[in-house]
Amino acid sequence: MAMSLGDAGGGEEEVIAAINTTPLVDVMLVLLIIFLITVPVVTHTVPIKLPNEINRLYEPKVENINLAVRSDGHLYWNDESIAGQAVLLERLKKVAAMKPQPGINIRGDQNARYEFVGRTILTAQRAGIVKIGFILEPPARS
Repeated sequence: MAMSLGDAGGGEEEVIAAINTTPLVDVMLVLLIIFLITVPVVTHTVPIKLPNEINRLYEPKVENINLAVRSDGHLYWNDESIAGQAVLLERLKKVAAMKPQPGINIRGDQNARYEFVGRTILTAQRAGIVKIGFILEPPARS
């Protein structure tokens, strides 16, 4: 069955199968104009500068304590000489009670026996020091 878009010559009008899109386009243009008019009214804002707040945990900065061990086993606390392991233990107990606890950095002489450095580490552990580190220096380039 073929459809004809015009007069078939018999005098009778046949059904036109094409959709008339003109009213649809008119409605879409009207809606577009309405949205263009109403959107700026809805999005009208007053500029307000809000404060920037950052929530951070405050941790007071503590300085690490440097312990130096000479080759003969003599100890230094931040360039101050210490008489022996007993004095070191008492001072480290005071440091261990601090909140937050500072770290202990141990610098051993290149010619020092490990025994002296090991005693210093053991003394720090007995005092309750949690963070123990080592200061290493590479040999000088010649």
